[in-house]
Amino acid sequence: MVSELAPLSSIVSKRKEVKNLVIIVRADPIICGHSTEARNLAEAALKLGIETVHIVSYPLETLQSSGLPLKPLETVSPYSEGIVVDRPEPIGDYKVLDGRLSYSISGRIVDLLHKLPGHTVVMDLYLVPHGQMVINAVESFKQIRNEADVTTIGEAVGSDITNVVNNALTNGQLGAAQMVLSNYLAHDVPVAVSQYTIDQIVEAGEKVDNELGTNFAQLLSERVQISFPAIDTAAYTSIETQPELIESTLRGRNLDQDGFVMFLSRIAPAKGVDDLIAAYRSSKIYGRKKLVICGNGPMKEEIIEMSKSDPHICVLDDVSDEEKGILMHACLCYCLPSKPKIEFVETFGIAIAEKMLAGGLGPVITTRTGGIPEATGGNCLEHDAGNIDQLRQCLDKAHFISDDQRRALSDSARDFALQFDRENTLKKLLAKADVMTPCI
Repeated sequence: MVSELAPLSSIVSKRKEVKNLVIIVRADPIICGHSTEARNLAEAALKLGIETVHIVSYPLETLQSSGLPLKPLETVSPYSEGIVVDRPEPIGDYKVLDGRLSYSISGRIVDLLHKLPGHTVVMDLYLVPHGQMVINAVESFKQIRNEADVTTIGEAVGSDITNVVNNALTNGQLGAAQMVLSNYLAHDVPVAVSQYTIDQIVEAGEKVDNELGTNFAQLLSERVQISFPAIDTAAYTSIETQPELIESTLRGRNLDQDGFVMFLSRIAPAKGVDDLIAAYRSSKIYGRKKLVICGNGPMKEEIIEMSKSDPHICVLDDVSDEEKGILMHACLCYCLPSKPKIEFVETFGIAIAEKMLAGGLGPVITTRTGGIPEATGGNCLEHDAGNIDQLRQCLDKAHFISDDQRRALSDSARDFALQFDRENTLKKLLAKADVMTPCI
């Protein structure tokens, strides 16, 4: 045991150095905060000297047939050399009714653990079903290797746990509720993307405890830690140094600097796109500024139908990763009028933090739904979720306040969002796992 008086260097030296990072996630081209975070953690791992980085995900054909919102493949930025994206094919034939992909992904994890030398961190983002894939793989590997050199990290976004638990309890399937919480706690390091998320998970644990007499809520409260999503801050803060690129990008979209209101996220009921259209049409900027809605999702066709006869509104579903930040920088304001729905509550708001980092004079307009305040730190214009009149007032304010006021809000927003830098986030995450990177 290290003495309390021992120098920090001697404590650090006893921590294992991670050689390999394996991330299990629904990766690009899916439109999902976790796919973006997986990319950022992988890129940060290379920068910090981790030798081998794998992202294990689903076949493209599976994603394309899933009904999930996807980016066009041609708009997806390539991963850096050194990041291997594994998309194992399903195992088994038609007689295996379910679990074919789970077996293939778990099997690929085991294969990697056998061949990768040194300490390996295996991390799953979005717990259900990835947590089961990881724990099954690691437990199988440990049966062969008694001293397996591996650490597991499970990151929950909230709905991946609460959705399963609530449905299971409603249907009287208590075993399923117990399994998802047990699996989460089976990870060496369980983390969540915000304090709001942790609170929701603990509440789910309390519901299971009330039914089964277990102590999940206490264990979750004691063990789950916050790990805010990892963002490539430099990619956004550098945009303002590229005026020619900004100009050419805007010209290509027939847009003007400060000439449009921007929404970018999954186009779904909980994101409040319909509220934004209603507020915009009743605002003083209607007709003066455009409304640009960027994204894809289950509500896209409805939004297109709602706005197709309006020359001041356009819907874009082909915005590339690079173009996204430029449009965020150049907009009059970025709006995410998220509102809580049974099927989804915003647990952080990665796109909000990305806009804050992109700078420009345009403020963020959003609500205090879920974990959004942890992403904004209050450095935004806020309205009550679902309140269209307040949203309209925010749109007008974004236009009519002085540039000095807008600049002050933009600067404070960027300063706050710098804490989400991907390398800083990965260092903190690995410290929670009691391992260190070569470049620590």
